[in-house]
Amino acid sequence: MDPIVIIGSGLAGYTVLREFRKRDQETPVTLISSDDGHFYSKPNLSNALVAGKSAEQLVNTPREKMAADLKAEIVANARVTAIDTAGKKVRWSDGETAYSKLVLALGADPIPHGLSGPGADKVFAVNDLQDYAAFRSALKPGGKVAILGGGLIGSEFANDLTASGCNVEVVHLGPWPLERLIPEQVGRALADALAEKGVTWHFGRTAKTAETSGGGVVLSLDDGSKVAADIVLSAIGLRSRTQLAASAGLQVNRGIVVDRTLQTSAPDVYALGDCAEVDGQVLPYVLPLMQQARALAASLAGEKSEVRYPVMPVVVKTPALPLAVLPPAAGSDGCWQVDCNEDGICALHLDGANVLRGFALAGKLAAQRSQYAAKAGLCVSSARTPARLA
Repeated sequence: MDPIVIIGSGLAGYTVLREFRKRDQETPVTLISSDDGHFYSKPNLSNALVAGKSAEQLVNTPREKMAADLKAEIVANARVTAIDTAGKKVRWSDGETAYSKLVLALGADPIPHGLSGPGADKVFAVNDLQDYAAFRSALKPGGKVAILGGGLIGSEFANDLTASGCNVEVVHLGPWPLERLIPEQVGRALADALAEKGVTWHFGRTAKTAETSGGGVVLSLDDGSKVAADIVLSAIGLRSRTQLAASAGLQVNRGIVVDRTLQTSAPDVYALGDCAEVDGQVLPYVLPLMQQARALAASLAGEKSEVRYPVMPVVVKTPALPLAVLPPAAGSDGCWQVDCNEDGICALHLDGANVLRGFALAGKLAAQRSQYAAKAGLCVSSARTPARLA
């Protein structure tokens, strides 16, 4: 019997394998990893510095134990170069294997920073353990770090770096951090909270060039101003890995296009996680990934299942201002209604029928995300205070 083959050893790949083994202990599975195949939680990369965690300490389970526990063959340090959907084979530099079903858990790559100049080699991106190890090795205790991008990852790293004693400046094109997810009042509060911890913000700006200076780097911004730092962290976003799928003739768009069963345009080939586009959406968060893995595991075990998402708030790891967000769907009508009190900020996105479509809870109110998630999609009689929604 040809095995089920999973390409990718990140959270998506290992989660679908783990969920599949809950249903089927016998079908052979081969997992192919482009790195060492050890299991770790990628979301922990953006708050590991203050905890003093090295890359080795972030590993939850070594590859050998994952293979034994999940009864799988794990092929490490093997980058897949081709997929033959007609012959049902995958190939890498040192070998190939046939598959009965194929799962693409390829993840995403950092968007290129686009900087020119000799200081560009001092620009880091942290997207896996190896990236984190390189960044941590280059980081000087109490050093100065420039961050490109003030979105989710950029803001989390800014919090982690300042809490670790570093000086941080963030260059962000938007008018406030996380502007695609939260309204201005919440964004300004997050910016102020991080500024109190030592973060300097450059809103509405982009970096153009990176020059070397005294062992460090100097960024030139689009308004002619300069930002000097020891190293630069690029956190301007991620792009789904679609090249392998596209070269195999699979339909791709922003991600690898799949239906609600996570099947691609080729029979017996599936995709999930950061690389997958489900009903036009790429959802690069943990909770959607977990829902996808459970649905796909059922389908792989012979119980065809469609992924269905519950309400899934995003918890932002910024202890300077705890934040829980349920972004309204793209294109949603309506507006934000914001209430501030001694416990924090409650911002609710209501449509024309007064239906709750999203929220942003800051401060102590972030702990109430479950209560607000339960209200999402329901008619809300009043949105003036958290108490009236509880």
